[in-house]
Order: sequence, then structure tokens, then C-alpha cells
Amino acid sequence: MNAQDLELDLLRALVAVAEAGSFTGAASLVNRSQSAVSQKVLRLEEILQLRVFDRTSRSMTLTKDGERVLAAGRRMLDYHDALMRELREPAPITTLRLGVSENLVQAQLPQLLSRFSHLYPSVHLELTTGLSADLVANHEAGQLDVVIAKPKNEGSSRRGRVIWREALVWIAASTFRSRAGQPVQLVMMRPPCVYREVMTQALDASKREWNTACTSSNLNGTLAAVRAGLGVTVLGKSFVQSGMKILPTSQQWPALPNTEVAVISEDSALQHIVQPLVALLSEVLLSSDVVEKQSQSDTA
Repeated sequence: MNAQDLELDLLRALVAVAEAGSFTGAASLVNRSQSAVSQKVLRLEEILQLRVFDRTSRSMTLTKDGERVLAAGRRMLDYHDALMRELREPAPITTLRLGVSENLVQAQLPQLLSRFSHLYPSVHLELTTGLSADLVANHEAGQLDVVIAKPKNEGSSRRGRVIWREALVWIAASTFRSRAGQPVQLVMMRPPCVYREVMTQALDASKREWNTACTSSNLNGTLAAVRAGLGVTVLGKSFVQSGMKILPTSQQWPALPNTEVAVISEDSALQHIVQPLVALLSEVLLSSDVVEKQSQSDTA
């Protein structure tokens, strides 16, 4: 077979579907019809002779090959877009006020900052970390240029560009034993907190009683309280540490939705920095997920 060049719009279609989670959602992102987006992904698979998505009637997920193509495609689009922005001579950015959810501070943030500083050594970063809700509020008040956090949901509208999804799980100390007939002892962060809302709503919907065993002002306090055996909490599965375990979904522990990471920035003058930042963060999150899966495989 003769080698064929990849068209950039095929890669853009793949990125849009991966970020939106569906062909319907991707269609609005790239201003094309659902069938057009679907045809572009099929064309991409035909050229590569790889399957990039596992499709069912209810969901679609990236294959391992699809994850590789997505990461490489984002890099290619980033280089292309950076060249076009450079040719158009955008105004230089000397300071970037970046807000990052504390959920990313422990593992992914150091790697992200290191790679970003190498890419933009002349940009001075003003870094703020904290709860997603506070960071989004600061962005809306004009105090932050870019926010990496859980997106803000208001009715049917969604703020930010979703670049990562992770399953939420029930987490407890390794020594935890559920007591039948007793209210669940919860460890949670102060409101507003998406995790807090998810766990209480899930338990209320399943008609299971609960009490607040510990309220923490930050993520580190929450993890410490759970590891100490004070109670159960809900977080992304990547937060499970030594001395903790995931409680399997059951009648006692109802199924939970996914959590999302989004990049929020509406300033068009910043997009030549935001786009590489998105590409870097996507790679960092993907590499962290691969390491986690490998670790789980090695200990199985």
C-alpha cells in the first residue's frame, strides 16, 4: 500500500470526538454534521489501517492505538497551529496567570510546569492552586487567564474544553469494614465541592443513611482522614494511595459518574499559549494513566 498523507481535518475530527465523548458533541465543536465527523474518523482509520475507537450502542472509548494517534495528532495540530500563529505575529505574552485545581498538584503538575517552562522560557507564570469552584470564580472575575480544573456546569451549558475524563470511585482505608445497618461515615471537603455533591446525592438516591465524620479544607486533609480510617470518600481512582482501597460498586456503594478535567480560557490573544498547554497536559495525563494501568497489571 502506498503511504498516504494525513489531512489535518481528520486529526481535528479525532480530537473533537475524544474530547466530546461522542460524534454528536464533536459535530458542534468543529461546526460539521455528525455524519461528516463520523466519515472523517472512518477515513482516518482507513488511512492508518488502525481502529481508533471501540464503539457500542451506548458508549465509545479510545483503543490503545487510538490513544497513541490522539497524542501524536495533538502534537501535529499544535505545531501546525503554532506556525500559523507565528506567521501572523501575535502579540507576545510575558505573564500567564494560571490556575490549577489541587487535584493535579500532587502528581501531574510538576511535570506539566517543567515541560511548559522549556517550551516558553520567557513567560512568567503566576501560579494559583486551589478548589475548582474557587479557580473558576477567579477566572470569571478576571483574576486568572487560564484555569485547569473541573468544568462548571450550569443547567445544560458547560464551561471549558474537556480534555480528560476519569472514573469516580468510593475510597476507604485498607482496613475498612462496612457495618450493615449503620450510617456511612463520610470524609468530605467543604462546599462548594463536586465530590461532596456526588457522594451525598448517590447515597440519598439509594436511600442509604450517612453522617459527616470529617470535613477538610483541602484534598490532602481528605486523603489523610480516609487513610486514618475516619470514613469513606469519593475521588477519582488515580487518588488511591498506599493504605487505601476502592470499594466495589454494589447496592451499598452505588455507581458513580466520571469526573472531568477542562481547560478554561476565552481570551483569543492567549490561544497560541493555551493550545500547547492543552497538548502538554493531555500527554501528561495520558502518561500518568498508562503508568497507573501498568502498576495495576504488575500487582495483579
